[in-house]
Amino acid sequence: MESRFLLDTHVVIRWLAEPKKLSREQFQVVRDAVRHRETVAMSAMSLLEIAAIVTSGKHRIRASVEGLLGDLEFNPVFQVLPITYAIAAEVAALRNSLRDPADRAIVATARVHSLRLLTSDQRIIESKLVPVVF
Repeated sequence: MESRFLLDTHVVIRWLAEPKKLSREQFQVVRDAVRHRETVAMSAMSLLEIAAIVTSGKHRIRASVEGLLGDLEFNPVFQVLPITYAIAAEVAALRNSLRDPADRAIVATARVHSLRLLTSDQRIIESKLVPVVF
């Protein structure tokens, strides 16, 4: 079944390592996908962000990069969407809207695939560039 939702990087990390930190709505979306054997999408950019966030030591994540990425790779719930030409063009179009290139890539992915974005990022929420679940 096609995904209806795209997960922001922090939502992915929280689901795998700290699910209690998700909002109730975010938790329900992912839990329902698991229960109904649906998929939730994530941008390939999130794989790079996960590696950077976990190795930075700035967050209290008790999992290794390899552990988190392995959990994603072998979990049929998660569908990784590649950065395509259309997404790259959308990233360029968003250059004046969001400063963080990773945020632009994630928002562009949601827009190109017409997905609702699960995020807690206030800049993305306030930008109203994409429908969100927060």
